[in-house]
Formats: sequence, C-alpha cells, structure tokens
Amino acid sequence: MSEMNVNQVLAQMRAMSLEAGGGKVQETGGGADFAAMLKQTIGTVNDTQQTAGKMTEAFESGDTNVSLAEVMVASQKASVSFQAMLQVRNKLVEAYQDVMNMPM
Repeated sequence: MSEMNVNQVLAQMRAMSLEAGGGKVQETGGGADFAAMLKQTIGTVNDTQQTAGKMTEAFESGDTNVSLAEVMVASQKASVSFQAMLQVRNKLVEAYQDVMNMPM
C-alpha cells in the first residue's frame, strides 16, 4: 500500500462509498469539494462500521435472519474502509508536514 498514492486511495474510497450507499459528492466550480468529499467518506466509513456492529450484535443474540458469513463480510468491509481512510489521513498528515517544513 506504500506505493499507492493518495489519489488512488481517494478514488477507491469514492467507489466504496458509491457501492455502499450511493450518495453524490457535491461539486463546486468544476472540481469536487474536498471537504464535502472527506466528510461524506468519513460518514460512509462510520455507517459501514455501525452496520457491522449491529449485525454482530444481532448474530450474537441469536437472530436467525443474520448469518455468520454476512457478519464476517460486513466486518471485513468495515475494516477495509477504515484502513483505507487511515492511509489517506496518514498521507494528508505527511503532506502537511512536508509543506510546513519547506523553507520560506
């Protein structure tokens, strides 16, 4: 994952967001509004984690409508989406530090 750049990770997160819930990213002036996209992505990751948690609780309480396979898939989706978001955050912090360390 270290060779993957931030744009590739963001593109993957957008695709996951569209697949998971399918809202549109707000657009301003011909380009995507980064803050809105970031907020939407964080919301999608949170929703994925909440869904996985609810499915886990339902399975543990004996709900017959939730299978172990569904719980495991939901948990893995939540984990992958969180890890992708974490990598983007790390790259953003790294870029910020690079800019702050530039000589004036």
